[in-house]
Amino acid sequence: MSNYRENSLLKKWLIRILLVVAISLVLLAAYLFLAPVPINPVAWQSTPFSGYAPPHARNSKLASLQMISIGDEIGPEHIALGPDGKLYAAVASGDILRMEPDGRQREIWVNTGGRVLGFDFDASGNLIAADAFRGLLLIDKDKQIRVLTSSVDNTPIRYADGVVVGKNGKMYFTDASQRFGAKESGGTFQASILDILEHSSTGRVLEYDPSTRMTTVIADGLCFANGIALSADQQHLFVNETGEYRVWKIDVTARQLNLKHRPDKKLASLILRDLPGYPDNLMRGRDGRIWLGLAKPRGAAIDSMAQEPWLRSLTLRLPRSLWPVPPAYGHVMAFNEQGKVLMDLQDPTGHYPETTGVTETADRLYIQSLHAHGIGWMKNTLSH
Repeated sequence: MSNYRENSLLKKWLIRILLVVAISLVLLAAYLFLAPVPINPVAWQSTPFSGYAPPHARNSKLASLQMISIGDEIGPEHIALGPDGKLYAAVASGDILRMEPDGRQREIWVNTGGRVLGFDFDASGNLIAADAFRGLLLIDKDKQIRVLTSSVDNTPIRYADGVVVGKNGKMYFTDASQRFGAKESGGTFQASILDILEHSSTGRVLEYDPSTRMTTVIADGLCFANGIALSADQQHLFVNETGEYRVWKIDVTARQLNLKHRPDKKLASLILRDLPGYPDNLMRGRDGRIWLGLAKPRGAAIDSMAQEPWLRSLTLRLPRSLWPVPPAYGHVMAFNEQGKVLMDLQDPTGHYPETTGVTETADRLYIQSLHAHGIGWMKNTLSH
């Protein structure tokens, strides 16, 4: 009789456990498929990826960088030599650091209260900054900060990214995403992940004319518009489209050009495509070189989900540690205005993370980074 009761109790407990497991699985499935996510992903066509093949054959030429300390700061995302001969670096705290080219006499020059991702200097020596939180800024020699523009066509500039100042005084800059503002999304990196996963291609290239104080749209329809540089003759812009692994060449006279839908080839063309990583900053170097940083290597997981929007939604319902973010991989390259790759420097270990770009001087190559705790550099052997 006691065995019967024990068996009966055991069966009841097993049934309860199975019910709990079944309910848990139903709730988990409901969460994975129905819980709200911040993106509304669209299908896109991923281009073939041939791996690290020439001219991007795997190498270790970027390994063993020398380091310049930036104290407790992190993320020297953009670095430039100023008209005063000092080295300037924008970091994650909102500070813009100023120092000697070898790192001595480092100081906090100014804090914008945002996150500067790109900057340039105008003819008067003012620092023109693309601040992801605030828009396009002018910082004069007295460190006074003025917002030049934070909207265009009645839409806010939500993610100012790269900027370059032309000899004509006009300022050309990118608004990486109209969907995910860096401030509202919890930071620049978080917003970039959301934008690329959604792939709605709302990035744009803008022009600010200080003589008229007008902001105009040169081109839109980019999946995360990022780094920007001018051609030597100042007639064209080179613009990185991070989410599509490519670089555009765009006529500066273009207006409202949609790059998503077969743009006029006279006004825009692809100069580099199918890159092995996510292109970030663009910087003009010496002797006609244009430097490009690849912040992350290309990931098969994201490419494989190109035609499966629901999978990308499901991904964001997983713990962040399971998001399809590629590993760290150091990679920078130089090309000319015809799109020929001139240099390709890599560090597969990713010891210096998120290599966003290169600043070239006569003596050094400074490597920009989104998350590094110092400024990596190497001797410039190209100019000797």
